[in-house]
Amino acid sequence: MTRSNTITIFVNRKTADVFDAVLDCPKEIMSDAEKDDDGWWSFTTPRGHAKMKFNENKQLGILDHLFVDNEATWHVPMRVVSNGEHSAIIITLFKPDNLSDQLFDERMKEMEKIMENMKQIIEKT
Repeated sequence: MTRSNTITIFVNRKTADVFDAVLDCPKEIMSDAEKDDDGWWSFTTPRGHAKMKFNENKQLGILDHLFVDNEATWHVPMRVVSNGEHSAIIITLFKPDNLSDQLFDERMKEMEKIMENMKQIIEKT
């Protein structure tokens, strides 16, 4: 059975604002992030070059994306859920087959930091 980890953060912003902010977050989180004409974000991570592409549906709050780096390929379900004047961002990460349990745990700690950083960026805008 595949391991997974779901991270939920609560943001003090309306859902539509959160959705749009998440789509622009790569340039705020990774200083060298650039988006090409096909919608792929490219940037540098601690493990080298990486790229990411959203498959979004604003009406349904879907921000699924594909993340590819030198270590693994991640198919990432992500949702923005309304809670009145606030929102929840929910992301689930499934352990790629080629990643050890130890590396998966390390990546989940990194992802929790990224999500917290994203929350701070979104709430400032």
